[in-house]
Amino acid sequence: MSSTQQTPAEHPSSASRPVRVTAAAAVAGLEALALFAGGAYLLVTSLTGRPDDLTQALTGGATLVALGLIPLIAARGLLLCRSWSRGPAIITQLMALPVAWTLLQADSAAIPGGIALAAAAVTALVLLVHPATTRALGIRGRA
Repeated sequence: MSSTQQTPAEHPSSASRPVRVTAAAAVAGLEALALFAGGAYLLVTSLTGRPDDLTQALTGGATLVALGLIPLIAARGLLLCRSWSRGPAIITQLMALPVAWTLLQADSAAIPGGIALAAAAVTALVLLVHPATTRALGIRGRA
């Protein structure tokens, strides 16, 4: 067997993966999509509109797209039950909480977005630190 081939044990099926891990991966994937969409929106409106500062608008859009890679990679790792994936997934949720708080402080249509983001981040954190998730990812506590 070549090194590029993988055995079935290396890729757990959805039947052997706990629902909590799949749910955490889904939340991370949705967050990645939201970041990509927000970044794409900023990039397109920067190029088609008249932003106050084109460089800042383009940088903001590119940053959101780049930040979307973190939860995307974490979601893939969670689906494959890789132990390393929990760290980036937790970091993504911890970064989302202050963003949600900022959205909740707005006096605009951003408030529902803040509620949704806060709910997603807290849900994902609960799923990621659950003992079943820890066991599924092969993470052992201190002896």
